[in-house]
Order: sequence, then structure tokens, then C-alpha cells
Amino acid sequence: MKVLLVSSSGGHLLQLHRLEPWWEQHDRLWVTFDLPDSRSLLADESVVWAHHPTTRNVRNMLKNLALARKVVGGYRPDLIVSTGAAVAFPFFVIGRVSRIPRIYIEVYDRIDSPTLTGRLCHPLSNAFCLQWEEQKQFYPRGEVIGCLF
Repeated sequence: MKVLLVSSSGGHLLQLHRLEPWWEQHDRLWVTFDLPDSRSLLADESVVWAHHPTTRNVRNMLKNLALARKVVGGYRPDLIVSTGAAVAFPFFVIGRVSRIPRIYIEVYDRIDSPTLTGRLCHPLSNAFCLQWEEQKQFYPRGEVIGCLF
């Protein structure tokens, strides 16, 4: 299976990286930001660098939408998986249009309110995973998978 793993750097990337026992069994391509932590963590992986910052940055969102079209069209993944943040949204839009299954994992540290990216990606997701039971109040169709930390 070909898997496209999409996340911003920092904690989002670290949470997605924690799924290594699963993703190491598959052909994979990462999309994240070109920052020191990403370079270090993904030193031996195939990576496409996304445009940042993304928080409320419409210009970079549009650049990442174009990047998503290029990456999804060229790599042709069987599955897109993300822990957010905003870089996930353009890839979920293109994934939906391309009929590629999408799995979103809501972040570990938000149990009192939903994240913006979670709210945007929830309707675009085939599966929406939660790390805390408390998150179900915001995402009733979410599946609690437990903590990735």
C-alpha cells in the first residue's frame, strides 16, 4: 500500500511518527515543513516540503493546495493519513476529489475544544480518530484509538 503521511512539524509530526510500527510496513511519502525537527526525524524518509506558515495564511494554503494536486497526482497514494495541522486540509480536499481514503487523527493536547483543522477535515475524512474519549463530544462519529504519546 502507498501511504501519504501529512502533518505540520513539531508535535503533529511526532504523533504521526509514533505510528511507525504501522507505516514502516508500507511504501510511504511524507509531507511536512522544512524545519530542523522534521529533517532530523525524517532523515531516512522520502519527504516533500510544504509551504509554511499555514495558520490563517491564505497564500500558503493555496500554494499547498497546488502542491497537494501535484503530490497526490504524481504519487497516487492508496491512503492519506494526517494529524494536522493546517497543511492537512488541502491534501484532504484533493484526496476527496481524487477518491483516495483519508484518515485524520485529532491531536493529543486538545480535549476541551476541537481544533480548526479537525473541524475542517472532519467532513472530508473517511475515518476520524480520537485520542481521548472526551473528544467525542465534538466529533460524535470519531473513533477513540487511544493516545499516541
